[in-house]
Amino acid sequence: MIARHEATVEKMDIWAQLSAPLPTGVIAWRQDGRAIQRDGKYFARFVAYVDANTVRERLDSVVAGEWDLTLELLPSLASDEQDEATCSFKARLQILGVIREDVGTGRDYKAAATDAFKRAAVRFGIAHELYAYEQNWVRVDGDGRYAKPLEDPAEAYARRANRTSRSEVSVARVSELADIAEELPAATGPLASDEPTCPKCGGRMWDNRISKRNPKAPDFKCRNRSCDGAIWPSRVASVSGKAEPSNAASLDDMESANDIPF
Repeated sequence: MIARHEATVEKMDIWAQLSAPLPTGVIAWRQDGRAIQRDGKYFARFVAYVDANTVRERLDSVVAGEWDLTLELLPSLASDEQDEATCSFKARLQILGVIREDVGTGRDYKAAATDAFKRAAVRFGIAHELYAYEQNWVRVDGDGRYAKPLEDPAEAYARRANRTSRSEVSVARVSELADIAEELPAATGPLASDEPTCPKCGGRMWDNRISKRNPKAPDFKCRNRSCDGAIWPSRVASVSGKAEPSNAASLDDMESANDIPF
């Protein structure tokens, strides 16, 4: 009984090693489908993938000599498009006596066999994390199927993911600070040299000129939560003389507008 339990635990550890996330450096991106146009610019969707050697290395490092692959050629697919897949294979991957199967397609035998192999490996958890990636739209230099991206797709995805993460943290932080502010007395003390007073209650105001993401948001807002006093960008110049133009757009706003083409 003990030996059987140890064998079960060992197998569970093997499955965990097979399905462990792959290093970021082995993940590549390729264009999926044709580019589409928006506002005179072209955008294409890129998907993350790993090559067959990466899958093979994972198998050899975890279950060396304990895995086997069998490929079965399936009937050819009819297609009028030159770029469409016409070949297909069924891959039968066996690891420690456990069998998983899947079908792959491609424009030639090699591409179809590789696709089938990787799909069968995913059923053991290898590179399964790629299916959790969100859509990655990147601007390209034309509308062809193989147009060149104007930005590295990996960097574009990382920047977008990082901005999303920052936004989630910011929302939580704003909520936390709002709860704290409700318990504090009204702000007092000397004013900064360029800090105006609230046009409604005469109290101190928050300076949002640096932290705000929307250029049309108020530059100053009353610190008293019961007061809705605010000074908008068009009025700040007359108060401090240091305001930015009201139509200036931040880099983050421009990037956000180009993330998704529709």
